[in-house]
Amino acid sequence: MSAKVKKLASLLLAETLDITEVTPLSSELLRLRGSDMRIDASQVRKLGAQCMQALLCASTTWTQDGTRLELIDPSPDFVQSVQAYGLDIDLFSSQENTL
Repeated sequence: MSAKVKKLASLLLAETLDITEVTPLSSELLRLRGSDMRIDASQVRKLGAQCMQALLCASTTWTQDGTRLELIDPSPDFVQSVQAYGLDIDLFSSQENTL
């Protein structure tokens, strides 16, 4: 019997994640739900509260679903925005094993 292999998805975040990007980001996250995923935050220069919330919700959802989500290569601006809200960068990855 062969083991079930989950699809690994990748998502490259936009440079500007402001209120105008929350709907496209949320739609893409919903489309990818159920897949183990890596989110590349290397290009992010602006991270607004609404997109930050969408990413935090994704992390919680992936954990509850038993799938893995890993934030990779967060830009200095992404990290600074997260820290300005008093949050830990590790909150943006599911609590499952990293990929």
